[in-house]
Amino acid sequence: MKPVQSELKRWMEQNENFQENYNRTRQEVLADPEIKEFLAAHPKLKKNEINKSLIKLYEYKTQSKQCDRCKSFGSCQNMLQGYSPILHVEDNEIHLSYEKCHSRVDYERQQKQHKLIKSLFMPKEIMQATIADIDSDPERSEAVRQLLHFVGQVKEGLPKKGIYFYGPFGVGKTYFLGALANQLKEKNISSTLIYMPEFVREIKASFKDDSINDKIDYFKKADVLMLDDIGAELHSAWFRDEILGSILQYRMMEGLPVFFTSNYSMDQLEGHLATTRGGVEEVKAGRIMERIKQVSKEVRIAGGNRRDI
Repeated sequence: MKPVQSELKRWMEQNENFQENYNRTRQEVLADPEIKEFLAAHPKLKKNEINKSLIKLYEYKTQSKQCDRCKSFGSCQNMLQGYSPILHVEDNEIHLSYEKCHSRVDYERQQKQHKLIKSLFMPKEIMQATIADIDSDPERSEAVRQLLHFVGQVKEGLPKKGIYFYGPFGVGKTYFLGALANQLKEKNISSTLIYMPEFVREIKASFKDDSINDKIDYFKKADVLMLDDIGAELHSAWFRDEILGSILQYRMMEGLPVFFTSNYSMDQLEGHLATTRGGVEEVKAGRIMERIKQVSKEVRIAGGNRRDI
């Protein structure tokens, strides 16, 4: 019997400690200003319901409410990261639920916006470009004006025409694309930026895994497509007609804008596209240029070489 008595005594001692801790915790919970206010707002709650729900009330008390104890989403201390507790009563019973906190809502918005810009082979600094950081060089003022005009039209619907930026090396043509993409991101419009020379290589490599049709379809349907440095790629008649032509034809028919950068003016690009290994194909090059003109407006960017600064 002695072992049983010892166990019983130990259980009673632990039970006394439990009761003592329970009473102390209950007093602390019911003395909490927010919980007192909640209970005062529901005077019909019975004492046994309050006691039964003490663990819910304790959980509510110890959690941060709408980031009042957290500096950021990453430093959230709650049981459910980014969720704030809410007490409510249904059928005279206390219930505890959670809603997204301000920090989580902001975090999810930023993550969603971050995904709105998809880039293939674009420099990291371009992805951080802003229109505000474009300098006020008079030779670039028309390009900036056209960029802002496009952004201003977005609130009434996505314009059918993008912009064909052309000019010499290093004047910041690609930066304009990155700045626009970030501006559109704030308006929840996705952009796809493609560096053309690498895009050609990507398409050719797609034959190995049979993903070429899926990739072409993706570029056809992007909200805003941006083709950087067109004319610099090692083009072929096949890429010009079957890939680029197909993408531009779809976007022209669907009224989807395309932005370009190039060292060539549209007239110069037409001559460049006409020259292939098979000879000069003016008609087919002209067909491509007609599509480019349907989905974009030609705008020159001039000024000094920013890469030398």
